[in-house]
Amino acid sequence: MSFTTRPELSGTFGMVASTHWLATAAGMAVLERGGNAFDAAVAAGLSLQVLEPHMNGPGGDLPLLLWDGSQVRVICGQGPAPAGATIGAYRDLGLELVPGTGHLAACVPGAFDAWMLLLRDHGTFELADVAAFAIGYARDGFPALPAIRSTIARAEPLLREWETSAALWLQRGDRLRNPALADTYERIVREAVGPSREARIDAARDAWYRGFVAEALAAAMRRPVLDSSGERHAGVLTADDLAGFGAGYEAPASLGFGGWHVSKTGPWGQGPVFLQQLALLDGVDLGDFLGPDHVHTVIEGAKLAFADREAWYGDSAPVPLELLLSRDYADERRALISGTASAELRPGGPDPRLPTIAAPAGAAAGVGEPTRGDTCHLDVADRWGNLVSATPSGGWLQSAPTIPELGFCLGTRAQMFWLEEGLPASLEPGRRPRTTLSPSMAVHEDGTVLAFGTPGGDQQDQWSFELFLAHVVFGRDLQAAIDAPMFHTTHFPSSFYPREAEPLRVEIEARAPEATIEELRRRGHHVEVGGPWSLGRLSAISRAPDGLLRAGANPRGMQGYAAGR
Repeated sequence: MSFTTRPELSGTFGMVASTHWLATAAGMAVLERGGNAFDAAVAAGLSLQVLEPHMNGPGGDLPLLLWDGSQVRVICGQGPAPAGATIGAYRDLGLELVPGTGHLAACVPGAFDAWMLLLRDHGTFELADVAAFAIGYARDGFPALPAIRSTIARAEPLLREWETSAALWLQRGDRLRNPALADTYERIVREAVGPSREARIDAARDAWYRGFVAEALAAAMRRPVLDSSGERHAGVLTADDLAGFGAGYEAPASLGFGGWHVSKTGPWGQGPVFLQQLALLDGVDLGDFLGPDHVHTVIEGAKLAFADREAWYGDSAPVPLELLLSRDYADERRALISGTASAELRPGGPDPRLPTIAAPAGAAAGVGEPTRGDTCHLDVADRWGNLVSATPSGGWLQSAPTIPELGFCLGTRAQMFWLEEGLPASLEPGRRPRTTLSPSMAVHEDGTVLAFGTPGGDQQDQWSFELFLAHVVFGRDLQAAIDAPMFHTTHFPSSFYPREAEPLRVEIEARAPEATIEELRRRGHHVEVGGPWSLGRLSAISRAPDGLLRAGANPRGMQGYAAGR
């Protein structure tokens, strides 16, 4: 019997799992009031923008996958680079990389429009009803969790430089409040008028992208601010960039594996690396769960898949995804996995080209890496057979100066572009950055549907991949798969400023078998043993053909919870 910190939940009415218990509670409250999974997901998602401001915010991004009982669809809430964001313009400023903080790294914020598109087309509730939870948390206060406090402490020198951020985030006490954000959402609700629910939601979208929110965002961009390059720069995002944006639907990238049909976002994000890893392991005997063969093979497969991510993924050039996910290509790449750790970054495909890694000397402590943010995740299922998997991120409190009249800042997703011509992830106006945000959904041939994911940047499609293997290949229930010791590699370039790579490095939780850790070292991996509960913030929900719902959520950090009945 597998160890679990809490039981796997089961029921038939509805399930919500997220990275914060209050967001889970908001989603569950909507289900209890008769809302569907899509209504509940929006309520939980807007709540997460308040409750985990160091992990996501209203100025951030959102990819989500939905199951409506018949098909998986992607809603892309990843905004593109502004019209003024060109390689030449940034190079003229003396930059080698897009900064990791400040206004130059801002793309069009897409999260709000994606949530509204989901609510309009698939939900049943009014915006006022799903936004009430976030407004209440912002107005009345929310827990100042240790993770928020530690983020604020790391970023404090920069927050003090950004006076509007200091005024909001250097509050004392056990609760934080954001009345300006509550005012923003209340005003959007007031302006969301129209003859139908759909028209009212579209009016809310207009208030954001063509109304008072857009005006405030564009005005803030004109003010130069200190960023992680060590210089002061104004932004290039304009009101026209905001007015021209709309979240949209896409077909998922997908792959079959062991009776499952697994879906991810397209290769404008990193999602297909999950599918490439699956293809590499198809038919491979992984040995014992968390044994050395299991962990070594998964790590070496991840290195190959992520090398292809670096060479091929992005929105600025065609991606040969059909080739990268083909059986013949997987067979060719699988032959590269040996019994020892590879120290190389080995992309495949036709004439691969890797970006030039040149971390700037000016990536100063307190300005660069200490301001890196993270991500949230939520999964929802209802009694009618609908499911959502969503990974909101960006617009972190440490991303850029708070816009005082709005109560939030813009995101920094443009740091994932390269200032080098001719790459799939080269900076180009109107193109989406190659993000790390990666929700997951899988449908079994028997009709079971599984929604799952995690925060974690480059680790998202390693931790969630291991959850999937633990559940599907090794037979662990959802909670046991989440609780199992996690591991990942940082062998390939980071997606975040200053884009460092750590070849051969593997981090693994201290609860992993000691024999596995020693054998990994013998095989050439540079193993770093982390805390026993330090890696991953996973959650998952499944729905069986008979309507039985199951759920699990991450115990690490003591704030992720699942609820349901």
